[in-house]
This record gives sequence, structure tokens and C-alpha cells, in this order.
Amino acid sequence: MWVKANMKKPVVGFIAGVAGLPGKRMRHAGALVSGGADTADAKLAIMEECGFKITRNPAEMGNLLKALLK
Repeated sequence: MWVKANMKKPVVGFIAGVAGLPGKRMRHAGALVSGGADTADAKLAIMEECGFKITRNPAEMGNLLKALLK
């Protein structure tokens, strides 16, 4: 919520693990993908609600940033 209330510049976000299977232990830092508010989709939704411009594909990050900074 801080970003929505305080940022004037665009904020871009990406969450890795969108394709992670529930209950599957991920290799990075032992993260566990489980149901509920801690899913990648839930985190992306919260970021959008807070005013982030998000992408689900890291290959699109450059084009998204370029478009927002025009």
C-alpha cells in the first residue's frame, strides 16, 4: 500500500514461481509453494492493487519498463 500512496514514478514487478505446483518445494531458499495468499498469483494481484505494473514473463520486463518511461 505504501507504493500506491507515495510513489509518483511507475513501479514494475515480477514474481517467479507462477508455474510452481502446490506443495512442491522449490530449490531457491527452500521456498514452499502452497495454497492461499502466499501463491505467486495472489502476490501478483496484491502488487496490481497497489499500483505496480506487473508482468508474468521476465522477457517482457524491458519492453514494459521502456513503455512506462516514455
